[in-house]
Amino acid sequence: MPARRAVLLAALAAPALARAQAFPSRPLRIIVPAVAAGGSDTSTRILIPRMAAELGQPLVADNRPGGSGNLANELLAQAAPDGHTLQMGTIGNLVVNPLIQRNLSVDPLRDFTHIGLAVQVTNLLVVPADRPWRDVAQLVAAAKARPGMLTYGSSGVGSAGHLAGALLDQVAGTECVHVPYRGGGQLITDILSGKLDFAFATAATTLEHVETGRLRALAVPSAQRSELMPRLPTMAETGVQGYAVLNWYALVAPRGLPSATTARLNAALRAAQADPEAVRKLAAQGVEPLPGSPEEATRFMAEEVTKWRAVVQAARIGVD
Repeated sequence: MPARRAVLLAALAAPALARAQAFPSRPLRIIVPAVAAGGSDTSTRILIPRMAAELGQPLVADNRPGGSGNLANELLAQAAPDGHTLQMGTIGNLVVNPLIQRNLSVDPLRDFTHIGLAVQVTNLLVVPADRPWRDVAQLVAAAKARPGMLTYGSSGVGSAGHLAGALLDQVAGTECVHVPYRGGGQLITDILSGKLDFAFATAATTLEHVETGRLRALAVPSAQRSELMPRLPTMAETGVQGYAVLNWYALVAPRGLPSATTARLNAALRAAQADPEAVRKLAAQGVEPLPGSPEEATRFMAEEVTKWRAVVQAARIGVD
């Protein structure tokens, strides 16, 4: 009897095993909540080749900007949880949007399977070359002397650059004016022309202008110095204690993804994160891999929600 039961259990398990082994059975789509050539798009396309090699199927980046990333969230939530539709989400649409927007139909913590953190993006605190500030202390002093007068730009409400400015106001006691843009292109144009006083923007969009002297980099907003610009201090090192902003992207899938599929996708992502060619290309964009497990990604995003909820509420950031 025990032997017969074992045979029966094996027969019942065989179809499920076959389905797991069959993944992926067709090309995979990675939804990118940004326009082509943006930061998350560039990072996704750098990681795709090695992931495709690991999975044995092509991966296609599908750019779906709109609604500050909410369109991408809705598309992913509606997809079948079979691993063939993914999203390279950002801090904005995975963490911040539910904190600042009402009546959203998708909760990324609840409605998505978190495959893994993908990369961290080096942001720089930059000012136009014609401004007199040579370090963060001088910028903070100027902001305190002229409350409500200094402006900073970001790529949108709730973006990492916006959060960085809001956190600066809170921990340094300043009162600066946020100017949101629909992406980083016009932001860089305006700070180069002197229409903005400062910005926390990606190294990919600012480094060239820092090297040519059109922008001046004062610090990195992350907790540690960047390998891209190791001589540039962190905000904490400049005296702004309790300050750290990490700009990151993460790979997510619809809720209900089988654990075996999640594990295989995480393994493919980690292979891409360790690929020397991918690492080199990412570094050229000021981006570093953030390898880890699905469980670590879930914990990290939950911690980010807790951290930024307090900042958003204190700054009264909201979108109707």
